[in-house]
Amino acid sequence: MAADLSRREALATALALTALPAARGDEKPKPAEKPAVIPENALVVLVMDPLSKDLSCPCVSGYGQRDYDKFGKYLAGKVGRPVAVVYGESLPGALKKSEGKAHLIIGKDSVIRATAPGAKLEVTQLAALTGKDGKTTQTGLVCVAAADKAITPADLKGYTIYFGNAAAEEKSAAAVQALKEFGLEVPARLDTCATCSEGATKVVEEAQAGKKVAAVISSYAQPLLEGCGTIKKGALRVIAETDPVPFIAAFATGSLTAAERDAVRAALLAVGKDKDLSAAIETKAGFIEPAKKK
Repeated sequence: MAADLSRREALATALALTALPAARGDEKPKPAEKPAVIPENALVVLVMDPLSKDLSCPCVSGYGQRDYDKFGKYLAGKVGRPVAVVYGESLPGALKKSEGKAHLIIGKDSVIRATAPGAKLEVTQLAALTGKDGKTTQTGLVCVAAADKAITPADLKGYTIYFGNAAAEEKSAAAVQALKEFGLEVPARLDTCATCSEGATKVVEEAQAGKKVAAVISSYAQPLLEGCGTIKKGALRVIAETDPVPFIAAFATGSLTAAERDAVRAALLAVGKDKDLSAAIETKAGFIEPAKKK
């Protein structure tokens, strides 16, 4: 534990004077959803990846514009049947658009695991998507207003801290664990924000009103908050980072037979060999075998 705290303290100190660059939040407002047109016998892919082009915004060049429609065409060629790609910011929302159909779900690992049972779906992880940096993980970033006096999480005693919903591991469980390791008492009932943009905005506005406040945002959202104009450049400062947690993963549902699941897994693991597709979905090595759970 001592060694881990030293690592965290060093990281917090290094980040303390670094202004939070670019970024919007997690999801952008969408118009009224319409049911998707799904061909007969189609393999239905639900996409909940917040960095997909249909769920993000083109505010930062080359980032957050993953083209899963192109992935759908690739997958159709591999499995020999039509593929329908349906986008949704939540699993219930995506299922509503697909009229309850789902064979493959791609999105935040913790969110899919947390919400699948409520949707009465049994899911099996097939692969994890690497980002442009080759990693399959993300972290939670503890942020304060740029002018705030807090330097490390140990300085946040007496602050209101906004976490994410329980399904967002990087902004909830991982963040709670990190702050506890700094000796902070975290309340049993957390103050939460549905999106990173909401949390960032609260910090800026409440700090201006003289309140002591911090928020945890997702590292993937960092390049979007300023880029989309949610907050002014340099308005936030990162003072700590959680341990890495899984980010985007692909899960099969019970609607796939064992043979179909194997074919889809093979197609996923071959994405990295297709340079054009890899560029289109902003990945360095495509989908890879998921890490073993400890």
